[in-house]
Amino acid sequence: MLKYSAPLDGVFHALSDPSRRGMVERLSRSPATVSELAAPLDMSLPAVVQHLQVLEASGLVRSEKIGRTRTCHLAPDALDGAGQWIAGRRTSTERRLDRLGEYLAEPDAAPRIEESP
Repeated sequence: MLKYSAPLDGVFHALSDPSRRGMVERLSRSPATVSELAAPLDMSLPAVVQHLQVLEASGLVRSEKIGRTRTCHLAPDALDGAGQWIAGRRTSTERRLDRLGEYLAEPDAAPRIEESP
C-alpha cells in the first residue's frame, strides 16, 4: 500500500467523519465558537471538543481562547494539499479515458461483427 505524507493522511482522516466535515463546512463561512459548532450536533460538548482536536491536529482548524471563549477558524491553506492530490488523480484518469476514446475512434479498433448468411 502506498504511503502518503502525514499531513495529507491527517486531512483525509479528519474529513472522514461527517460531524467534522460539518464543522469544516460551518467554519468555511466564518469563525465560530465551540458552542456554536456544537449547537446543531447531537453529541456532548466534550465529544465536539475531541472532534475539534482531530481537526486542529490535521491543520484544518486553528483556535484561540479569549477569556472563557474558544473561537475556531478554518486554516486558509489547509485543503490545498488534498485538493492537489485529488486534482492529480482526476488528471491521470482523464488522460487514460482520452487515450481510450482515441483508440476506440480508430477505424481498426472496433471489433468487427460478421453477419451470418
